[in-house]
Amino acid sequence: MFTPYDWQEGIGNRAQYIEGKLAHGAAVLAVSLDSGILVFTYRRQAQKIFEIYDRLIFGALGQQSDIESIRLAALEFATREGFERSDQDVTIQRVIMALSAPMKRSFADFGGAPIVARSLFAEVHDTPGEDRYYMLDYDGDYSVSRNCACAVGDSGVAQEVMNRLAEVKSSLTPESALEQLEVLWSESMRGDADSEVAPAEGLNPEAVLLERASGKENRFRVLVREEV
Repeated sequence: MFTPYDWQEGIGNRAQYIEGKLAHGAAVLAVSLDSGILVFTYRRQAQKIFEIYDRLIFGALGQQSDIESIRLAALEFATREGFERSDQDVTIQRVIMALSAPMKRSFADFGGAPIVARSLFAEVHDTPGEDRYYMLDYDGDYSVSRNCACAVGDSGVAQEVMNRLAEVKSSLTPESALEQLEVLWSESMRGDADSEVAPAEGLNPEAVLLERASGKENRFRVLVREEV
């Protein structure tokens, strides 16, 4: 007989398994600048930062197939909302609400493989203070923030990373802010401060600016994306 205790233990084991898989994933960092939302990470192969809709951007760490499933689900929902309603109805909150419930069901379904991904969604507005960030976890839970956000494999360092991101001045150019994010990324990924191996060794940088200026055909501007 399957008792509530068995279920709780199973959920705990499932979370522990996923956290172990995510622990060494390449963090995704995002910060609001006067020019737009800057998102930065490193990747080994596949692209990790994507445009979801006109004002929405998505980045994630974890298993690539799961990241792609989340991207496609978000893109499909946003496109349908824009077609059936209007562009103004395609908001980051509605996208997260559409993804959260099925992810919760998937996490609690012991008959299927769990989703191994930690996702960062951002929505650009007219000013940095109006920007919205959602960090969506593998179990469907999410958190909301302003000005900056991070998806980090080691959840124990997430708050420290957020504190450092909050220190990045919005008045910086994307290039200057990118330099700070590269340093912060390396610090957030270095488990051993005495290690001589660079955390980004063997990885390729990826940086995108979701531009704030309206009226552009495409706000999604790739700053760095080295081909693999």
